[in-house]
Amino acid sequence: MDAKFLSHSRSPFSTLSHRRHTCKPACTPIHAVLTRPSPNIAQEARKTSVYNDRWFDLIAINHLSQSVQAATGLRNGMSGYESLVEAARVASQKFNPIQQREVVIKALERAFPRPILYLIRTLLPPSKFAREYFAAFTTVFFAWLVGPCEVRESEADGRREMNIVHIKKCRFLEETNCVGMCTNLCKIPSQTFIKDSFGIPVNMVPNFEDMSCQMIFGQDPLDLTDDPALKQPCYKLCKAKQKHSMKCSS
Repeated sequence: MDAKFLSHSRSPFSTLSHRRHTCKPACTPIHAVLTRPSPNIAQEARKTSVYNDRWFDLIAINHLSQSVQAATGLRNGMSGYESLVEAARVASQKFNPIQQREVVIKALERAFPRPILYLIRTLLPPSKFAREYFAAFTTVFFAWLVGPCEVRESEADGRREMNIVHIKKCRFLEETNCVGMCTNLCKIPSQTFIKDSFGIPVNMVPNFEDMSCQMIFGQDPLDLTDDPALKQPCYKLCKAKQKHSMKCSS
């Protein structure tokens, strides 16, 4: 790996201590943040973040985009994050919600070689250490996908652990501006893939008011019929809905 990249990256555990935040006991366990946004938020959700992707970020973005395109069989000539968003948007147009989730899981299996997944699962069986490691690892190596994030602390049964990834403003949600793409092409398939690949449950809790999200490692997500995220109406400025008159929210 390029030495320049290593010099700019902290280890997961140095990041863990540097970004230590406390989540009040009252806020855990977290299962859902929002069931319906205020009308003003729904109308005014707009892209405000600017990203300057580094060479490693671009390699990772293009690799995931190519994996999604291969899984759908639908190619686009774009590059960078725009290519990934377009691949996801096409999938949301061509497939129903269940098929969208299956396509993303297939794409993730293409993106991450099975032997590596098996090795990680073998070396990191479910434990407090594994949950904290995955949280720290996510903040360091997947900011290119979800945007700036930090590790936060939770408390359950009197025990504290740094197992929550707080995504300040999800890059994917902000770029797509679509609730349906968030739930069907990110939240649900990611939860399934992580649990099946690593044996550790994760609950992803999007907040559609401010576009933040919590990834809670070690917490099982709610059943789809009970998850408020799937009852959320889409933004009025949803790009997919405006362009294709589609019902994109779950």
